[in-house]
Amino acid sequence: MKIYVQGGNCLRGDATVHGAKNSALPILAATLLVEGQSVIHNCPKLTDVDVSLKILTKLGCRCKREENTVIVDATSVSCDSIPDELMREMRSSVVFLGAILSRCKSATVSSPGGCELGPRPIDLHLKALSTLGYTINENHGYITCLKEDKTCAAVINLPFASVGATENAILASCLLSGKTIIHGAAREPEIIDLANFLNSAGGKVYGAGSDTIEVYGVNKLYSTEHTVIPDRIVAATYLSAAAITGGEVVLKGVNLSHLNSVLNPFRESGCKTRLSGDTLKLVAPKKLLRVPLTKTVVYPGFPTDAGPCLVAMLTLAKGTSVFVENIFENRFKYIDELKRLGANISIQNRVAVIEGVRSLSGAVVEATDLRGGAALVVAALAANGETQIGSIHHIERGYEDISGVLWSLGAKITKE
Repeated sequence: MKIYVQGGNCLRGDATVHGAKNSALPILAATLLVEGQSVIHNCPKLTDVDVSLKILTKLGCRCKREENTVIVDATSVSCDSIPDELMREMRSSVVFLGAILSRCKSATVSSPGGCELGPRPIDLHLKALSTLGYTINENHGYITCLKEDKTCAAVINLPFASVGATENAILASCLLSGKTIIHGAAREPEIIDLANFLNSAGGKVYGAGSDTIEVYGVNKLYSTEHTVIPDRIVAATYLSAAAITGGEVVLKGVNLSHLNSVLNPFRESGCKTRLSGDTLKLVAPKKLLRVPLTKTVVYPGFPTDAGPCLVAMLTLAKGTSVFVENIFENRFKYIDELKRLGANISIQNRVAVIEGVRSLSGAVVEATDLRGGAALVVAALAANGETQIGSIHHIERGYEDISGVLWSLGAKITKE
């Protein structure tokens, strides 16, 4: 499958932001802890979600989707291992490790797959589990963990605010007796959403959204119903698409408090934003202005996942913009593909210097990863002529019908 974009059309209209991928995946893993039925609303139709449901089914759960609602019945979990082929399909599959351990007292998984953005060491995950007393063995690419008699609540100190390690620590300690304290925890909204899901099922997770989280172990979690938060990265993508085309769009179903740091560079570029309830309106200028400096940092700073689309947008800004990537060392692989479209970008280590050009031109390009693929779509919308984007399976990991949404806003875009 490929995406074809005939550039040069101004985006206008309304679009609804779907549920957050980075929230849905750990919540689906957390359904393993519920000895009953979990009803998850606003669960996006993404290939990563499909993989999660396959994993849950392999572990013995019964899964059903009804439009954007997923129902998981984990009454009878019968397996404690995930096949290698499923682990390789999704990098965040490692979050199932803590959930399986909580439910089954043992777990076997292989090293996860997904986008190759550089080292995302799972040693932080394993160290957190080891601190709780789980026994961990690594052999030939497989990780085997066991819950021993000494396994109990503890104090976990994360040296880096890793989202995945924070999620695994929460899931692994949810059913342990006593109080687990997680220092240096990630503060992302998706962590809060996971805690809210667990608490709705009878869990006791406090402090999510701060750098210290306390988990009081409970004996059991019960059937529950939960709605996934909106995807702030998808929102940022559509804002970038509107901005680069000089458009005017209204995003519905957003959580504005999650977008504060995202909006700053848009405003610097000359875009006007209007916030009201759960809607966000962006009006782009005729010519984007340069954004002198943007740095990716952990929440509540500018998110790394929103970076590629912002860089794509700034390729047509007036002047020189500087973008610093502080999270993933290989995040810039997509930039060579942007250059095929005529972008003028130079890279030195983790710094991208973007010299705005007068115009971009359509070309044949390949999505290198999820967010890099979205960046190519954004750039193609403003490029002269047709752009053909290959390897779109990366994009479909995190965007529900991106071509359909953009088509509804006036883009000439098709998937074939």
